[in-house]
Amino acid sequence: MSLAIINARILTLDSFGRPEPRRKKAMRDLGVIQRGWIRCENGRISAVQAGDYPGPYEGQVIDASGNVLLPAFVDCHTHACWAGDRFDEFEMSLQGASYLEILRRGGGIMSTVGAVRAATEDELASNLLRRLGGMAALGTGTVEVKSGYGLNTDDELKMLRAIHQASRMTMQTVTGTFLGAHAIDPGNPRTVEQIIDETLPAVASEFPGITCDAFCEEGAWSLDDCRRLFEYAKELGCPIRVHTDQFNSLGMTRLAVEFGAVSVDHLEAITPKDLEHLAHSRTIAVCLPCAGFHLDGRYAPARALIDVGGAVAIATNCNPGSAPTPSMAFTIALACRKLRLTPAEAITAATFNAACVLGMQETIGSIAVGKRADFQLIDATDEREIGFEIAGPGPLAVVLGGEIVHLRSVGRDEEEEADGESTDEGEGGESN
Repeated sequence: MSLAIINARILTLDSFGRPEPRRKKAMRDLGVIQRGWIRCENGRISAVQAGDYPGPYEGQVIDASGNVLLPAFVDCHTHACWAGDRFDEFEMSLQGASYLEILRRGGGIMSTVGAVRAATEDELASNLLRRLGGMAALGTGTVEVKSGYGLNTDDELKMLRAIHQASRMTMQTVTGTFLGAHAIDPGNPRTVEQIIDETLPAVASEFPGITCDAFCEEGAWSLDDCRRLFEYAKELGCPIRVHTDQFNSLGMTRLAVEFGAVSVDHLEAITPKDLEHLAHSRTIAVCLPCAGFHLDGRYAPARALIDVGGAVAIATNCNPGSAPTPSMAFTIALACRKLRLTPAEAITAATFNAACVLGMQETIGSIAVGKRADFQLIDATDEREIGFEIAGPGPLAVVLGGEIVHLRSVGRDEEEEADGESTDEGEGGESN
């Protein structure tokens, strides 16, 4: 399919071949083309230019009418593969029960573990596809999805196979992460040994090079247990990520940096010394403000991290317990208000820097010739509206792999009256 978007304010976020995540003032440079056009062919971006579209063009053309075109969001931390619900626990939290208290009562993660163990691979894949569809309509083109609701070899593999199955049935880019170290199963006193000695090698054998994650927290995986897990993961060639400093600072952030972890995620309870140590490392901080919004009003010190030179990304943390949202736009709005990021910094954290977390910055996260044609057109002529607006209707159009996967309305002129159709030029220009 051939497609061109013309008369757009383009946020390229082009790194000009530099693969490192953006830091400090570079996070505010969105690579803006005030008025320009892009063309994509065979799923890739073939041209990005300022000025008037030269035309004529054999393919579909959408007139952006001055609206903002930016990369599709990259949601680099989710738990979007699950079964069941936790509505009862939500009501408990409204009555004052804390997240850790619910976890100690056998709820939280373990509640979802039971539902996932009872579900089939096909059911998990179907549930995930439904959520991915909602994410796509809200502008998300790439989604990382963790396992972690199986907590044994068979069910962790079932989750990862379901994630892989769903990845083949969507235009989004979907990547799985092994999170067998998500909780301690109270019914299995050998949870840690089993996950390290049996589940990890089985997963690494079936999914070579898969990222290995862990939840280091009181009542979950200890610092020493995570150390053992990560030592083995590195032997097996698995990159490392870790949930750390969400409720308590146990020393995991500093250990993760020493292990060369790709990212440390959450960080609501990070200490000033660990923040400084992290900021001067290559490890990326992934901040998850939706969890703070839903749970307890606590947020990572992302402003301080950026100011001292840290690399920061943001993600939804989409899950059934602590962050029940598919929306990266809402995450950006929270990042501006609660993490004290500027709209430009939040957009960078949700696109290029998030792509760096997944090691995909060479193909996604910015608009440049040769990259995958994943972008979105929003109903605004100023990108700051993404951070300003709360719970808006989503983008006008979402293009993934060069194909329109969502089309709400395009333009601010009389074409808006034409049943949401795009402006067509040349042959074969009908919208899908």
